[in-house]
Amino acid sequence: MRTTRKYPILAISMAALFALMMSAPTNISAATTSVNMGDASTYAVLAEETITNTGTSTIGGSAGGDVGLYAGTSITGLSSLTINGTVHMADATANLAKIALSAAYDDAAGRTPVTTIPSELGGSILKPGVYVSDSGEFQITGTLTLDGEGNNGSVFIFKAGSTLKTGNGSNVKLLNGARVCNIVWQVGSSATLGSNSNFSGRLLASSSITATTGANVQGQLLAKTGSVTLDTNNIQNVVCTSAVSSKGTLPNTASPLYTVMLMGAFMIIAGFVALRIRKRHE
Repeated sequence: MRTTRKYPILAISMAALFALMMSAPTNISAATTSVNMGDASTYAVLAEETITNTGTSTIGGSAGGDVGLYAGTSITGLSSLTINGTVHMADATANLAKIALSAAYDDAAGRTPVTTIPSELGGSILKPGVYVSDSGEFQITGTLTLDGEGNNGSVFIFKAGSTLKTGNGSNVKLLNGARVCNIVWQVGSSATLGSNSNFSGRLLASSSITATTGANVQGQLLAKTGSVTLDTNNIQNVVCTSAVSSKGTLPNTASPLYTVMLMGAFMIIAGFVALRIRKRHE
């Protein structure tokens, strides 16, 4: 009779261990990961055919203010550009950047799952995710607000099958941890940024990009097969920090510390069960 009474204790102990395992934190990250820019990450402006500048434009940023052209060899208005980086024209470094741009473009284009939204983004408040337009193009009139929901690792990817157009004086506003480096605009043809607009993110266009008079860019202007046209612009390629908030990543339960704690709990329970069984046989 004494030997059979050990089973309820054992069952209770194993249930407690199971509850401990189930209630422990798991490794949870943001659903969408950032697009890796590779060798193109330090380029504020990158194109294939030509880069044209009118007026006085400034190119820089903490992530790099490089300007690249491959395989074209024509940068018009270079003397009126203030560049806080290196100009690479039809050299091996620019070629590597173009290859990285193509890879990043394809990565962004292939991201799923997607949420289909209206083409007009002005007046919207959007959470992290991958978005496509119901018409194949995006436009911003007024202010688009991107809410990172307290996670500075949050990622926003906008996929336009055809064009991106931002209105004059339009604005992309970032809230609650949303960061420029984690915003990607993948555009199937060309993009135009309106006069005196404020734009944020990495702009990856299949063809060409035009920044009209006074447009300000926090991010990158990268054209795969066409040209980049500037007109009295300020373009700043800003860096991301490595910090991620607790809402973005919970503790890693695969860590050695967690394993030791779990083994310790199991040994304590097993020892307790063994002690009770021994006492009942004495």
